[in-house]
Amino acid sequence: MSETTPATPRPAASLLLHCMLDGGPAVLMGLRGAGHKFMPNKLVFPGGAVDAEDFGADPAMPFADPVLTRLHAAADPALAGALGIAVARELHEETGLSLGHPPRLGGLDYLCRAITPPTNPIRFDARFFVADATEVSGTLAGSGELEGLRYYPVAEALELELAFATRAVLQRLLDWLDMPPEARAARRTTPVMEQRIWREE
Repeated sequence: MSETTPATPRPAASLLLHCMLDGGPAVLMGLRGAGHKFMPNKLVFPGGAVDAEDFGADPAMPFADPVLTRLHAAADPALAGALGIAVARELHEETGLSLGHPPRLGGLDYLCRAITPPTNPIRFDARFFVADATEVSGTLAGSGELEGLRYYPVAEALELELAFATRAVLQRLLDWLDMPPEARAARRTTPVMEQRIWREE
């Protein structure tokens, strides 16, 4: 029996845009359509793969230095910059909301990273960023790529049928929200999920 070489994970970026609803945290999510090859019919955060044109594009405001330092643990400066451009581009394409043109990335934090298991035919090396909903402008509309776009109370989302990684990232968001701003800025490592196990990077 021959072994199949696992697909190479493609760099990707997603944004957890959060706000408070009825006293509890909520995050912007939408349902991927049945026709998608990756995670069809699953509730996800806005995001997607890094494109070639994302490299070399300059933001109006870069990531804060502590964010860049943690990104550079496993991404060279070119990829780190492209991840920021990609997450802003995907947010606008999928939701109609904007971080600006060119984007302002200074209000984003780097939450965690998750790598699709090698048994999956389609794989991503996804960085998850987090930002307050006040960081964006525009009207929530979207392109139709994500259905039912809205701010889901995190407690409600966790009661739904979610992909393993999505549920794990939501739990990381709750941990992050519990931190005072000083503790968030003082972090020196980032959680990375690989083979469904967390490690620090």
